[in-house]
Amino acid sequence: REYFCVQPGESLLITSDTATDRNVVDAIMNAAHIVGAKPVVMSSPQLPYQGALANPYISEPLAAAMHRCDAWIDLQFPYIAGSEAHDEAMKSNRLRYLLAADLTTGGLIRMFGKVDLDQLYGVKEPLNRIIAEATGKKGRITNVLGSDINFTLAKPAFTKTRRADRPGLFFIPGSCTMFPEPGSVQGTITLGAAFHEYYEPLSEPMRLSIDGKILSVEGGGGSRTVMDRALKRAGGGDYGYVIHLTYALHPSARYTGTSFVEDSRVTGCNAVGLGIPFWEPGGGENHPDGVLSQQSIWIDGAKIVEDGIIVGPNDLAKAAEAMLPVHH
Repeated sequence: REYFCVQPGESLLITSDTATDRNVVDAIMNAAHIVGAKPVVMSSPQLPYQGALANPYISEPLAAAMHRCDAWIDLQFPYIAGSEAHDEAMKSNRLRYLLAADLTTGGLIRMFGKVDLDQLYGVKEPLNRIIAEATGKKGRITNVLGSDINFTLAKPAFTKTRRADRPGLFFIPGSCTMFPEPGSVQGTITLGAAFHEYYEPLSEPMRLSIDGKILSVEGGGGSRTVMDRALKRAGGGDYGYVIHLTYALHPSARYTGTSFVEDSRVTGCNAVGLGIPFWEPGGGENHPDGVLSQQSIWIDGAKIVEDGIIVGPNDLAKAAEAMLPVHH
């Protein structure tokens, strides 16, 4: 009701896989039933890859179900968004899709039950406006592990609204996305966790050197080779680009080391998308991601975030400071 706006009589598809937390599936199905919707759960083996790379693994009955529902909550991880079947279903201009990926029982409680969503969006929407108004301006991100990149902000590819009350692609609340102009990112990004073929905290930080394109991947322990092949798989043999950056600001999200969708929304974290943008040939939602923490952000020369905390403008910093978890 509060976020995904499921209405009485609507058909809700819930997709899960063999690794999904079954308690989350049951909770969502029961909640949908209580509000008078018609939920159905479809469970599949875990996909080896997400997005377009998942095309060969999506069954015909699942692809058909996507065309016959009003709303769809996808708990599969890797996720279905960006696959051919998903893209075709979204063309109906009927479907609302929520990428909920690897949400756990604790994550479901924290992300939706321990936050005032109006208060969260009272911080998120002004920050989104600052980012949108800085299109064409310079941005800079650093963090305590040695990240330091400069980039040019592109026009936002989409906005994240308070309520999912219209057809389209939606995400778990709690992060603001920044799109750099492709090829504008320069510097070093140091990641503490990565989603390449699976999600994991890294045994040692992974360093990406970037000059327009990603030039090299170093560190990361035994995960470097996995990231190397994931980048080349998503980029058609090339490492590709940094395609999105985020600022996470969910006050109740906790770093778990096991849930990408929650870890990338812990206040001060950044989900860094890597590969080819979906609007370019060969691009899609099949890109690897990395997570860095305690970032500092400058937009058009003004410091907005320091060591993960919003410090400016003044009214935004005060609103962020007042945004505390809800306890029942």
